[in-house]
Amino acid sequence: MTILPSSWRGLPRPALLGLFLFFCAGFADGALVPFFPLWASSEANIPIGAIGLLFACYAGGELVAAPLIGGIADRIGRRPVLILSSLGVGCGFIALFFVHGVAATAAVLLLTGMCESVLHPTILTAIADVTEPAAHPRWFGMARVSSSAGQILGPACGALLALVSLGSVFLAGGGMLILGGIVMIVAFAETHGSGRAEDEAEEEDGLSALLPAFRDGRLAKLLAWLVLFEISGNWIEAVIPLYAQDAGSLTPSGVGALFAYAAALTVGLQMLVSRFAETRSALWLAAGAGISTIAAFSLLAASPAMISLVAAVSLCAVGQMLVGPLVPTAVNALAPSARRASYMAASSVAVDLKDSLGPSIGTALYALAPRLPWIAGIPLVAIASLGLGAAIGHARNPSGPTEDDASSQLGSAVENYR
Repeated sequence: MTILPSSWRGLPRPALLGLFLFFCAGFADGALVPFFPLWASSEANIPIGAIGLLFACYAGGELVAAPLIGGIADRIGRRPVLILSSLGVGCGFIALFFVHGVAATAAVLLLTGMCESVLHPTILTAIADVTEPAAHPRWFGMARVSSSAGQILGPACGALLALVSLGSVFLAGGGMLILGGIVMIVAFAETHGSGRAEDEAEEEDGLSALLPAFRDGRLAKLLAWLVLFEISGNWIEAVIPLYAQDAGSLTPSGVGALFAYAAALTVGLQMLVSRFAETRSALWLAAGAGISTIAAFSLLAASPAMISLVAAVSLCAVGQMLVGPLVPTAVNALAPSARRASYMAASSVAVDLKDSLGPSIGTALYALAPRLPWIAGIPLVAIASLGLGAAIGHARNPSGPTEDDASSQLGSAVENYR
């Protein structure tokens, strides 16, 4: 069976709808992040010193909710979770247009983050439900392309709306996710059902069933290395704006254009990189992502010139293209069929930790010395990338009793990278 049929009509509809919802979420995030600080200080009467705390509330809602409700799609199905989460995040963004003050904004962002915590992992789980394991790397690569396309159009649309009102940007982002939720109501068919009756007999109730990282040592090791890799890699995004502005290399608008270029690069190259990656092992891909990120850090440590910034962002984007589809592929392969959403939710915690710990650690290092994040990041990325590749490799031959379907799926999925 070919991974990508020649006709769009031959592709599974739930997977295509998942890509559309990824685009909607990318559009909303792209509209929120660049304009939120400006809106908060100028229209919402929020002190500048509290803006970072509000961003932490959004990430904190995801971190608190993901371990507890991230796997709820395994219990009630993918369709209701996708509908409620997309509508919930959309309503949260729209509510920002009406709220003022730190307390009200923090409450809205916390609740929005809780809804968002189940959105991305459930989309990935639904895609995995209706596609073959051999096709997962390609589909997860397409998900990154869809999200990146939204992250290009979101800021562009927001820049036009900001001429009228900064708050109207949130109406556009929220409206896009409301549209995604309506499309899910109309067109999305439930994908969770095959094998569910026999698997439910083996499920355990309680918190332990919702915290798979503490139940599966293979997943815990993989996610530990992933957290280290993502936090150190996040310094590119978190520190470059300060680094470029202090060096006089780029204006704030230039920094925005730089990261829009990185998103466009992902849209243009992700599928080519994914096709190339199909002939490589998981360890090779993780090591390649590490080498690419280390090269980016080395360029930044050498010079803050514009050519170094562009090259570094490009190399970091390539590294993410290599390892991005690999991680959800391996996580899904480890998961028993009855706990796919729980495992995906556990992996999303690594991304949430990146968004919360990455900027704080990176900027703290930058405050000590402008080049310290890049110098310290080189050994961290080297260790993390090798550990991540080894963790995926070890998961192929786990010791001790494990679920048979998880082992066979992992062997099939990772083998398609060779």
